[in-house]
Amino acid sequence: MRVALFAETYLPFINGVVTHVKSLKDGLERLGHEVLVVTADPNVRHHELKDGVLRCPAHRSKRLYGFGIATPLSATRLKYVQNFNPDIIHIHQEFGIGLSGAMIARKLHKPLVYTLHTMYDEYIYYVAPKPLIKTVKKLSHRYTRFLANRASALTGPSKKCEEYFREVGVTKDVNVIPNPVELDLFSPDKIDEESKQAFRRKYNIDDDVMIACFVGRLGREKSCDVLLDYWAQSVHPEDRMHLIIIGDGPCREELEEQSQKLGISDMVTFTGKVLHEELPPYLASCDVYVTASLSDTNSISMLEGMATGLPVLQRNDPLNADQVRNGINGYVFNNAQEMGDFLRQIKAKTPEELDILKKSVIASVKSSGAEDLANYVLTVYHKLYDQKPQQ
Repeated sequence: MRVALFAETYLPFINGVVTHVKSLKDGLERLGHEVLVVTADPNVRHHELKDGVLRCPAHRSKRLYGFGIATPLSATRLKYVQNFNPDIIHIHQEFGIGLSGAMIARKLHKPLVYTLHTMYDEYIYYVAPKPLIKTVKKLSHRYTRFLANRASALTGPSKKCEEYFREVGVTKDVNVIPNPVELDLFSPDKIDEESKQAFRRKYNIDDDVMIACFVGRLGREKSCDVLLDYWAQSVHPEDRMHLIIIGDGPCREELEEQSQKLGISDMVTFTGKVLHEELPPYLASCDVYVTASLSDTNSISMLEGMATGLPVLQRNDPLNADQVRNGINGYVFNNAQEMGDFLRQIKAKTPEELDILKKSVIASVKSSGAEDLANYVLTVYHKLYDQKPQQ
């Protein structure tokens, strides 16, 4: 089967969608399928096809972390995709490239799969001034509904995506297909003790201090402000715990100021941006992954932590309730006190108990590799392909 994957961003950019698309491409190719990734790239001036990736010229958007926004109409892009002759077109984002994929699928009479990765209501403030948020939200819902109605099949990484489709007025079935994680890259067996010790030395954290970490873009939607508030309310210096916040974003400065005002700056470290390939030792040096975000669908950063063996403390999110199971791969908390109690509960475990929990956490993501993702998605592709009228 030949599959064209349309995504606004791709390597060397790194975000959750890029990781998902790369894993899907790798998984499909390992299973013997041909894949073309079509993406926007602000660093190219002409369409460039290399190693199965078609990079399309794009305007760099300062509001969207420097990612590229490409025009949806391009005769050159259409020709490249037409020459590839895909059996399936699969769009993963909704801007210029995503719309282009939908239009090309219609032009070439190909089945269209649409994966919703992002709850856009949480991100509208990036592009719209406050007085216009309500209007832009309505337009966003209408646009999502337009793409969904054009698609032959819908997918999303969690139940939250299905609920979002329902909220915007889409009644089609939604295939919930969990996000992947690069199991080999984040295997704790491949991370040596010296790297972990170097991490503690770099950030001046004593060996007897338990490290909790969060990884992600420091935007309002990630609720790191709530995480800091909860930490200040429930964690004390005598607990011997430290919070590491890994990542960068528009809210970093105000979050650092918040930790100062809360009087917890001695217990909190902001690392800034960390390259994806450098992330495994950071995670392996920590003891627990903690998040207060309610905007994620099926956080890949969280899955990467779990692949490294970190139990997850997740703020209660009913639509993601099945992702963390108490005592199996982490704990769900409802408030600051519960978060602090779970942190202390994990810290009090014996080495033997921690080893059992770590193995349980890793086992919970063992079926989240690239080929697993590809096999899940192929069930959707094959159903559409088998239904397609033969020409």
